This record gives sequence, structure tokens and C-alpha cells, in this order.
Amino acid sequence: MKKIVGAVGLALLALLMLGGFLNSDTDVSAGARLAALAITVVLPAAGAVLLARSHFVERSRLTGRRAELRRHATEAELLRLAQGRGGKLMAVEAAMSLHLSEETTRETLDVMVGAGRAELEVTDEGNLVYTFPTLTALRDKPTARGILDA
Repeated sequence: MKKIVGAVGLALLALLMLGGFLNSDTDVSAGARLAALAITVVLPAAGAVLLARSHFVERSRLTGRRAELRRHATEAELLRLAQGRGGKLMAVEAAMSLHLSEETTRETLDVMVGAGRAELEVTDEGNLVYTFPTLTALRDKPTARGILDA
């Protein structure tokens, strides 16, 4: 918010200085007029643009970060749910359990498949079942022993 206030302030300053520059009737060389214009109008206007741009870039980055965190939380909940169901889920049952839309759940599961964290299987009736190989491997955990003992 401070960046936007600063940007507005600089823009108003640039406009005020432009008005003063246009109303000025001093006799100076063209080079001096351009230098004065650059210092009094262009620099504050450029600062206003840069501050506003910085604000909106930061805001979009935060929005993207929130969406990423939401997706990670949904993935964690899907894994937790799948763990209780033998490492297999259908999108509709996950959506009902997590109170999400089936479309959102399916999209998240598809992202997990694309990343290699889940696999797809098809039932005899043609329904998609998402399996999580890492969860099925957890059953093997009690048999673990030292690497050099194997």
C-alpha cells in the first residue's frame, strides 16, 4: 500500500511540475529546457511508474505463492486420505471427503500424476483410480535395516 501511495504522490508531483514547466516563460537554451524537463517531470513520473509496477509484481507473486501453498495443502490432504484407503483414491471420493469440487480434486490429482507422485489405474467399468506407490511402499517400512546389513 505504501508503494501505491508513493507512486500516486510522485505522479501528482510530476503533473504539478509539468504544469509549472508549461507555464514557465523563461528564456533558456533548448538543452537547458530539456534538462529541466527531465529532472522536474520525467524523473518523478518514472519513479511513479516503477513504484506502481513494483507493487503489482509483488502482489501477483504473493497471489501465486498463496495458490501454490493451497495446492500443496490439498496434495497433503489427498495423500493423508489415500493412506487410509490403501494408497488408492477416486477423484469423487476425495472431493467428497475434502469438501472440494470434483474438478479441483481431479486437477490436483492429475498434477500429482504428471509429477510422478501418483499413477493412474482403470477399473473394469472404466473409472479412474489414482494410486500412490510411495504409500503402498510404507507397508515395507518395518522390514528396513541398515544399508550395509542388506
